[in-house]
Amino acid sequence: MRRRGAGPDWAAQTPTWRQARPSLIADALERASARPSGNWFVVGASRQVRAGDRPYGRTVGGVEVVLWRSDDGEPRAGSGICPHLGAPLRDSRVVCGTLVCHWHGLALDGSASAGWRPFPVHDDGVLVWVRLDEVGGEEPTERPVVPTRPATGRGVDSVFTATGGCEPQDVVANRLDPWHGSWFHPYSFVDLSVVREPQGGEDDAFVVDVSFRVAGRLVVPVRAEFTAPEPRTVVMRITDGEGATSVVETHATPLTGPDHERPRTAVVEAVVAASDRPGFAVARAAAPVLRPLMRRTAGRLWRDDLAYAERRWALRSTGRFPG
Repeated sequence: MRRRGAGPDWAAQTPTWRQARPSLIADALERASARPSGNWFVVGASRQVRAGDRPYGRTVGGVEVVLWRSDDGEPRAGSGICPHLGAPLRDSRVVCGTLVCHWHGLALDGSASAGWRPFPVHDDGVLVWVRLDEVGGEEPTERPVVPTRPATGRGVDSVFTATGGCEPQDVVANRLDPWHGSWFHPYSFVDLSVVREPQGGEDDAFVVDVSFRVAGRLVVPVRAEFTAPEPRTVVMRITDGEGATSVVETHATPLTGPDHERPRTAVVEAVVAASDRPGFAVARAAAPVLRPLMRRTAGRLWRDDLAYAERRWALRSTGRFPG
Protein backbone atom coordinates (compact mmCIF):
# COMPACT_ATOMS: atom_id res chain seq x y z
CA MET A 1 0.00 0.00 0.00
CA ARG A 2 1.27 3.49 -0.79
CA ARG A 3 0.12 7.07 -0.81
CA ARG A 4 -0.50 8.20 -4.35
CA GLY A 5 0.61 11.63 -5.49
CA ALA A 6 -1.91 14.14 -6.72
CA GLY A 7 -1.72 12.85 -10.31
CA PRO A 8 -4.09 13.90 -13.09
CA ASP A 9 -7.79 14.12 -12.34
CA TRP A 10 -10.31 11.98 -14.20
CA ALA A 11 -10.62 14.17 -17.31
CA ALA A 12 -6.86 14.74 -17.58
CA GLN A 13 -5.80 11.09 -17.59
CA THR A 14 -4.44 9.65 -20.82
CA PRO A 15 -7.25 8.51 -23.15
CA THR A 16 -7.29 4.77 -23.83
CA TRP A 17 -9.70 4.58 -26.75
CA ARG A 18 -6.95 4.13 -29.35
CA GLN A 19 -5.52 1.16 -27.43
CA ALA A 20 -8.93 -0.43 -26.79
CA ARG A 21 -9.26 -1.46 -30.43
CA PRO A 22 -12.60 -3.13 -31.22
CA SER A 23 -10.84 -5.69 -33.43
CA LEU A 24 -8.45 -6.68 -30.63
CA ILE A 25 -11.29 -7.21 -28.15
CA ALA A 26 -13.33 -9.06 -30.78
CA ASP A 27 -10.41 -11.37 -31.59
CA ALA A 28 -9.86 -12.17 -27.90
CA LEU A 29 -13.58 -12.88 -27.54
CA GLU A 30 -13.56 -15.13 -30.60
CA ARG A 31 -10.64 -17.16 -29.25
CA ALA A 32 -12.37 -17.53 -25.88
CA SER A 33 -15.60 -18.64 -27.58
CA ALA A 34 -13.72 -21.37 -29.47
CA ARG A 35 -12.32 -22.99 -26.32
CA PRO A 36 -14.14 -26.06 -24.97
CA SER A 37 -16.35 -25.78 -21.90
CA GLY A 38 -17.44 -29.41 -21.76
CA ASN A 39 -21.02 -28.09 -21.40
CA TRP A 40 -20.40 -27.00 -17.78
CA PHE A 41 -22.17 -23.96 -16.34
CA VAL A 42 -21.64 -22.21 -12.99
CA VAL A 43 -24.90 -22.09 -11.04
CA GLY A 44 -23.83 -20.49 -7.76
CA ALA A 45 -21.65 -20.53 -4.69
CA SER A 46 -20.89 -23.83 -2.97
CA ARG A 47 -22.20 -22.43 0.31
CA GLN A 48 -25.57 -21.68 -1.30
CA VAL A 49 -26.17 -25.44 -1.58
CA ARG A 50 -26.07 -26.64 2.03
CA ALA A 51 -26.71 -30.08 3.49
CA GLY A 52 -30.01 -30.16 5.35
CA ASP A 53 -31.16 -26.92 3.75
CA ARG A 54 -33.85 -26.26 1.16
CA PRO A 55 -33.01 -27.04 -2.48
CA TYR A 56 -31.38 -24.41 -4.65
CA GLY A 57 -32.92 -23.61 -8.03
CA ARG A 58 -31.56 -21.92 -11.13
CA THR A 59 -32.63 -21.73 -14.75
CA VAL A 60 -29.71 -22.24 -17.15
CA GLY A 61 -30.14 -21.81 -20.89
CA GLY A 62 -33.89 -22.12 -20.46
CA VAL A 63 -33.57 -25.39 -18.51
CA GLU A 64 -34.85 -25.52 -14.92
CA VAL A 65 -32.21 -26.99 -12.61
CA VAL A 66 -32.51 -27.99 -8.96
CA LEU A 67 -29.60 -28.71 -6.61
CA TRP A 68 -29.31 -30.09 -3.10
CA ARG A 69 -26.93 -32.15 -0.97
CA SER A 70 -27.14 -35.66 0.33
CA ASP A 71 -26.69 -36.28 4.04
CA ASP A 72 -22.95 -36.79 3.51
CA GLY A 73 -22.66 -33.44 1.71
CA GLU A 74 -22.43 -34.71 -1.86
CA PRO A 75 -24.09 -32.35 -4.36
CA ARG A 76 -27.05 -33.59 -6.39
CA ALA A 77 -28.52 -31.88 -9.45
CA GLY A 78 -31.16 -32.52 -12.06
CA SER A 79 -34.26 -31.26 -13.77
CA GLY A 80 -36.15 -28.71 -11.71
CA ILE A 81 -39.48 -29.93 -13.09
CA CYS A 82 -41.18 -32.76 -11.26
CA PRO A 83 -41.93 -35.49 -13.86
CA HIS A 84 -45.28 -36.26 -12.21
CA LEU A 85 -47.27 -33.04 -12.73
CA GLY A 86 -44.58 -30.39 -13.22
CA ALA A 87 -44.14 -29.00 -9.71
CA PRO A 88 -41.18 -26.58 -9.30
CA LEU A 89 -38.75 -28.73 -7.34
CA ARG A 90 -36.82 -25.68 -6.16
CA ASP A 91 -39.77 -25.02 -3.81
CA SER A 92 -39.78 -28.55 -2.41
CA ARG A 93 -38.01 -29.93 0.68
CA VAL A 94 -34.95 -32.04 1.41
CA VAL A 95 -35.59 -34.77 3.99
CA CYS A 96 -32.63 -36.91 5.15
CA GLY A 97 -30.75 -36.06 1.94
CA THR A 98 -33.69 -36.91 -0.33
CA LEU A 99 -35.58 -34.31 -2.35
CA VAL A 100 -39.30 -34.69 -1.72
CA CYS A 101 -41.75 -32.96 -4.05
CA HIS A 102 -44.11 -30.71 -2.11
CA TRP A 103 -47.06 -31.42 -4.40
CA HIS A 104 -47.43 -35.20 -4.11
CA GLY A 105 -44.39 -36.52 -2.23
CA LEU A 106 -42.33 -37.97 -5.09
CA ALA A 107 -38.94 -38.74 -3.48
CA LEU A 108 -35.70 -38.29 -5.44
CA ASP A 109 -32.33 -39.44 -4.14
CA GLY A 110 -30.33 -38.02 -7.07
CA SER A 111 -30.50 -41.07 -9.33
CA ALA A 112 -32.80 -41.39 -12.35
CA SER A 113 -36.28 -42.19 -11.10
CA ALA A 114 -39.92 -41.98 -12.27
CA GLY A 115 -38.92 -40.12 -15.42
CA TRP A 116 -36.74 -37.61 -13.55
CA ARG A 117 -33.16 -37.35 -14.75
CA PRO A 118 -30.06 -36.13 -12.93
CA PHE A 119 -27.42 -33.79 -14.35
CA PRO A 120 -23.68 -34.17 -13.73
CA VAL A 121 -22.65 -31.78 -10.96
CA HIS A 122 -19.26 -30.59 -9.69
CA ASP A 123 -18.44 -28.69 -6.50
CA ASP A 124 -14.97 -27.12 -6.70
CA GLY A 125 -15.07 -25.83 -3.12
CA VAL A 126 -16.05 -22.28 -4.11
CA LEU A 127 -18.58 -22.73 -6.92
CA VAL A 128 -21.05 -25.39 -8.02
CA TRP A 129 -21.28 -26.33 -11.71
CA VAL A 130 -23.80 -28.42 -13.65
CA ARG A 131 -23.29 -30.05 -17.03
CA LEU A 132 -26.10 -29.48 -19.50
CA ASP A 133 -25.26 -31.20 -22.75
CA GLU A 134 -28.41 -30.07 -24.52
CA VAL A 135 -27.60 -26.44 -23.74
CA GLY A 136 -23.84 -26.51 -24.36
CA GLY A 137 -23.93 -28.63 -27.49
CA GLU A 138 -20.24 -29.55 -27.20
CA GLU A 139 -18.36 -32.76 -26.50
CA PRO A 140 -19.00 -33.30 -22.79
CA THR A 141 -16.11 -33.55 -20.33
CA GLU A 142 -15.93 -35.22 -16.94
CA ARG A 143 -15.00 -32.01 -15.12
CA PRO A 144 -15.35 -28.26 -15.82
CA VAL A 145 -12.43 -25.94 -16.55
CA VAL A 146 -11.79 -24.68 -13.01
CA PRO A 147 -9.21 -21.85 -12.79
CA THR A 148 -6.12 -22.29 -10.63
CA ARG A 149 -6.67 -20.61 -7.26
CA PRO A 150 -4.68 -19.99 -4.08
CA ALA A 151 -4.19 -23.19 -2.09
CA THR A 152 -7.22 -24.36 -0.14
CA GLY A 153 -7.34 -22.75 3.29
CA ARG A 154 -4.92 -19.99 2.28
CA GLY A 155 -7.43 -17.51 0.89
CA VAL A 156 -10.68 -15.77 1.68
CA ASP A 157 -13.39 -16.38 -0.91
CA SER A 158 -16.58 -14.52 -1.67
CA VAL A 159 -19.18 -14.99 -4.42
CA PHE A 160 -21.34 -12.24 -5.88
CA THR A 161 -24.24 -12.84 -8.28
CA ALA A 162 -26.14 -10.37 -10.46
CA THR A 163 -28.38 -10.63 -13.52
CA GLY A 164 -28.44 -8.52 -16.65
CA GLY A 165 -30.30 -8.23 -19.92
CA CYS A 166 -27.56 -9.44 -22.27
CA GLU A 167 -25.81 -12.60 -23.46
CA PRO A 168 -22.73 -14.22 -21.91
CA GLN A 169 -20.48 -12.90 -24.67
CA ASP A 170 -21.33 -9.33 -23.66
CA VAL A 171 -20.15 -9.99 -20.10
CA VAL A 172 -16.97 -11.65 -21.35
CA ALA A 173 -16.30 -8.77 -23.77
CA ASN A 174 -16.55 -6.34 -20.87
CA ARG A 175 -13.87 -8.25 -18.99
CA LEU A 176 -11.67 -8.46 -22.11
CA ASP A 177 -11.63 -4.65 -22.22
CA PRO A 178 -9.36 -3.71 -19.30
CA TRP A 179 -8.84 -0.20 -20.71
CA HIS A 180 -12.21 0.98 -19.42
CA GLY A 181 -11.19 0.45 -15.78
CA SER A 182 -9.93 3.85 -14.65
CA TRP A 183 -12.42 5.72 -16.87
CA PHE A 184 -15.58 3.82 -15.96
CA HIS A 185 -14.59 2.85 -12.39
CA PRO A 186 -12.51 5.78 -11.07
CA TYR A 187 -13.82 5.05 -7.57
CA SER A 188 -11.91 1.72 -7.63
CA PHE A 189 -9.05 1.93 -10.16
CA VAL A 190 -6.39 4.52 -11.04
CA ASP A 191 -3.15 4.60 -13.03
CA LEU A 192 -4.23 1.74 -15.26
CA SER A 193 -2.09 0.75 -18.23
CA VAL A 194 -2.13 -2.36 -20.41
CA VAL A 195 1.53 -3.36 -20.63
CA ARG A 196 1.04 -6.39 -22.88
CA GLU A 197 -1.74 -7.38 -25.25
CA PRO A 198 -2.71 -10.94 -26.22
CA GLN A 199 -0.64 -12.46 -29.01
CA GLY A 200 -2.99 -15.38 -29.59
CA GLY A 201 -2.50 -19.10 -29.02
CA GLU A 202 -0.81 -19.85 -25.71
CA ASP A 203 0.16 -16.19 -25.23
CA ASP A 204 -3.36 -14.87 -24.78
CA ALA A 205 -3.34 -12.68 -21.69
CA PHE A 206 -3.91 -8.99 -21.14
CA VAL A 207 -1.24 -7.85 -18.65
CA VAL A 208 -2.23 -4.76 -16.70
CA ASP A 209 -0.59 -2.46 -14.18
CA VAL A 210 -3.22 -0.83 -11.99
CA SER A 211 -3.72 0.64 -8.54
CA PHE A 212 -6.74 -0.29 -6.44
CA ARG A 213 -8.14 2.56 -4.39
CA VAL A 214 -8.36 1.90 -0.65
CA ALA A 215 -9.28 5.29 0.81
CA GLY A 216 -8.46 8.81 -0.27
CA ARG A 217 -5.01 8.69 -1.86
CA LEU A 218 -4.12 5.31 -0.40
CA VAL A 219 -3.77 2.77 -3.21
CA VAL A 220 -2.48 -0.75 -3.75
CA PRO A 221 -0.48 -1.06 -6.98
CA VAL A 222 -0.43 -4.49 -8.60
CA ARG A 223 0.24 -6.25 -11.88
CA ALA A 224 -2.56 -8.51 -13.06
CA GLU A 225 -3.36 -10.64 -16.06
CA PHE A 226 -6.73 -11.32 -17.66
CA THR A 227 -7.32 -14.65 -19.40
CA ALA A 228 -10.36 -16.52 -20.73
CA PRO A 229 -9.89 -20.26 -20.14
CA GLU A 230 -13.30 -21.15 -21.60
CA PRO A 231 -16.16 -19.35 -23.40
CA ARG A 232 -18.02 -18.07 -20.33
CA THR A 233 -15.17 -17.37 -17.90
CA VAL A 234 -12.63 -14.57 -17.54
CA VAL A 235 -10.00 -14.74 -14.78
CA MET A 236 -8.08 -11.80 -13.39
CA ARG A 237 -5.02 -13.03 -11.49
CA ILE A 238 -2.67 -10.79 -9.51
CA THR A 239 0.83 -11.79 -10.56
CA ASP A 240 2.88 -9.17 -8.71
CA GLY A 241 2.31 -6.88 -5.76
CA GLU A 242 0.08 -7.16 -2.71
CA GLY A 243 -2.13 -10.25 -2.86
CA ALA A 244 -0.16 -12.06 -5.56
CA THR A 245 -1.94 -15.30 -6.66
CA SER A 246 -5.35 -13.82 -5.72
CA VAL A 247 -7.97 -14.30 -8.42
CA VAL A 248 -11.25 -12.76 -9.52
CA GLU A 249 -13.24 -15.21 -11.65
CA THR A 250 -16.12 -13.84 -13.70
CA HIS A 251 -18.51 -16.55 -14.92
CA ALA A 252 -21.34 -15.67 -17.32
CA THR A 253 -24.21 -18.16 -17.20
CA PRO A 254 -27.07 -17.84 -19.70
CA LEU A 255 -30.47 -17.99 -18.04
CA THR A 256 -32.54 -17.89 -21.23
CA GLY A 257 -32.30 -20.19 -24.22
CA PRO A 258 -30.39 -19.38 -27.41
CA ASP A 259 -31.74 -16.58 -29.62
CA HIS A 260 -34.16 -15.47 -26.91
CA GLU A 261 -35.82 -12.15 -27.71
CA ARG A 262 -34.87 -10.76 -24.30
CA PRO A 263 -31.80 -12.69 -23.11
CA ARG A 264 -30.83 -12.80 -19.46
CA THR A 265 -27.40 -13.69 -18.12
CA ALA A 266 -26.24 -14.32 -14.57
CA VAL A 267 -22.84 -12.95 -13.58
CA VAL A 268 -21.35 -15.19 -10.90
CA GLU A 269 -18.12 -13.61 -9.70
CA ALA A 270 -15.84 -15.46 -7.30
CA VAL A 271 -13.07 -13.57 -5.51
CA VAL A 272 -10.38 -15.65 -3.83
CA ALA A 273 -8.03 -13.27 -2.00
CA ALA A 274 -4.70 -14.38 -0.57
CA SER A 275 -1.64 -12.71 0.96
CA ASP A 276 1.74 -13.73 2.37
CA ARG A 277 1.49 -11.13 5.12
CA PRO A 278 1.43 -12.74 8.58
CA GLY A 279 -1.60 -10.67 9.53
CA PHE A 280 -3.70 -12.18 6.74
CA ALA A 281 -4.54 -15.05 9.10
CA VAL A 282 -6.76 -12.52 10.89
CA ALA A 283 -8.59 -11.86 7.61
CA ARG A 284 -9.19 -15.58 7.13
CA ALA A 285 -10.60 -15.84 10.62
CA ALA A 286 -12.86 -12.85 9.90
CA ALA A 287 -14.06 -14.23 6.56
CA PRO A 288 -17.77 -14.30 7.53
CA VAL A 289 -17.57 -10.58 8.28
CA LEU A 290 -15.47 -9.74 5.21
CA ARG A 291 -17.63 -11.57 2.66
CA PRO A 292 -20.52 -9.06 2.73
CA LEU A 293 -18.01 -6.22 2.25
CA MET A 294 -16.41 -8.06 -0.67
CA ARG A 295 -19.83 -8.63 -2.24
CA ARG A 296 -20.72 -4.98 -1.79
CA THR A 297 -17.55 -3.93 -3.63
CA ALA A 298 -18.30 -6.34 -6.47
CA GLY A 299 -21.87 -5.08 -6.63
CA ARG A 300 -20.74 -1.51 -7.14
CA LEU A 301 -18.51 -2.51 -10.04
CA TRP A 302 -21.15 -4.72 -11.64
CA ARG A 303 -23.76 -1.99 -11.46
CA ASP A 304 -21.65 -0.24 -14.09
CA ASP A 305 -20.29 -3.27 -15.92
CA LEU A 306 -23.74 -4.74 -16.46
CA ALA A 307 -24.77 -1.40 -17.95
CA TYR A 308 -21.78 -1.79 -20.33
CA ALA A 309 -22.76 -5.38 -21.21
CA GLU A 310 -26.44 -4.51 -21.64
CA ARG A 311 -25.58 -1.55 -23.87
CA ARG A 312 -23.36 -3.79 -26.00
CA TRP A 313 -26.17 -6.31 -26.44
CA ALA A 314 -28.73 -3.60 -27.26
CA LEU A 315 -26.51 -2.26 -30.04
CA ARG A 316 -25.60 -5.72 -31.36
CA SER A 317 -29.21 -6.86 -31.44
CA THR A 318 -30.21 -3.88 -33.58
CA GLY A 319 -27.18 -3.97 -35.88
CA ARG A 320 -25.74 -0.73 -34.52
CA PHE A 321 -22.71 -2.06 -32.66
CA PRO A 322 -19.61 -0.31 -34.04
CA GLY A 323 -17.22 -3.20 -33.43
